[in-house]
Amino acid sequence: MTEVFTGNFTQQEPIPEDAIEAAVAVMRSGRLHRYNTLPDEAGEVALLEQEFAAFTGAKYALAVASGGYAMGCALRAVGVEAGDAVLTNAFTLAPVPGAIAAVGARPVFVGVTEGLVIDLDDLQVKISTSGAKVLMLSHMRGHIADMDALMYICNGAGVIVIEDCAHTMGATWDGVPSGRHGAVGCYSTQTYKHINSGEGGLLITDDADIAARAIMLSGSYMLYGKHTAGPSADVFETVKYDTPNVSGRMDHLRAAILRVQLKNLPNQVEHWNARYRTVENGLRDVAGLTLIQRPQAEGFVGSSIQFLLLDWADAKIEDFIAGCLKRGVELKWFGAPEPVAFTSRYDSWRYADPQPLPDSDRVLNAIIDMRLPLTFSVDDCAQLARIVKDEIELGA
Repeated sequence: MTEVFTGNFTQQEPIPEDAIEAAVAVMRSGRLHRYNTLPDEAGEVALLEQEFAAFTGAKYALAVASGGYAMGCALRAVGVEAGDAVLTNAFTLAPVPGAIAAVGARPVFVGVTEGLVIDLDDLQVKISTSGAKVLMLSHMRGHIADMDALMYICNGAGVIVIEDCAHTMGATWDGVPSGRHGAVGCYSTQTYKHINSGEGGLLITDDADIAARAIMLSGSYMLYGKHTAGPSADVFETVKYDTPNVSGRMDHLRAAILRVQLKNLPNQVEHWNARYRTVENGLRDVAGLTLIQRPQAEGFVGSSIQFLLLDWADAKIEDFIAGCLKRGVELKWFGAPEPVAFTSRYDSWRYADPQPLPDSDRVLNAIIDMRLPLTFSVDDCAQLARIVKDEIELGA
């Protein structure tokens, strides 16, 4: 009998009861704005910032309205100006080059390897040819490049690294939390990320000047003293009159929902990785399908899984995806000629200059992506692997 999967790929886990209670308490108070606090009260947003700084080991943390806002704020805070070239991955999602374009800068795309990470050889070439002094590094779909090698290249060339950690909250490279190698780490708390407030974001840094600029940019006015995970007041003296207000604050309601989830994140990571490994093991040694080899130094969070159908014809991939969908398995394909839902690729972003990347096109054309929400059981994930394997073999 042909198996059909009946799970929902967009159904997240419910918000924990403790988080719901904390959110209700905020609503009952009527004090939702982050600076609307009682005397001697830190407030939910400031407490979240303190806890996230401790979680990542960063000196400073800032909670904002979205992951995209965090990236734009970071770009401005490190000094990116209109017309500047900013390096970023060819394999990423639209908010990353969108953040670069939104500050008036020019995205310069760096190629992707078959390991789905930024191509370090191409990075060196693009640093040399573009003159860029900032890299917006996307840990796309949770794949982390060799951060020691990458930072060696960037530090040697005087390139500031901003890490887009939308898919790597809770992940590590050689034991160092994702977001802690570069000058700034940016995170998302959008519904499909590792902690869920519908929308939201976080930014971390060890640099006091960057932190002060980011806080002013986020819309602190002269209330920066309420940022208990920010630098001391004297640091703001050099930036408070020269930094524009580009308001993008987080509110107490979202922060209350997130604080409980942050405490539970290490357990959630274990649950995601159990599901990832189940699918991975089910697809091992399937002819025509290439699994992504995860480096030993990478402590990843398996909230989604990717594999490659290298050198398959477009029509054959389309038939495979359609066959899986008929059996309840929703896959995303990065080789599709037109963007679909959240999935697009560098040649779709026409606000950036045309930049042919033939080697990367071969990889992008082969990438198949599947979400693994925690509403799926381990047994569900075993079934997903069986269906994908069946459809691969049917198309062989």
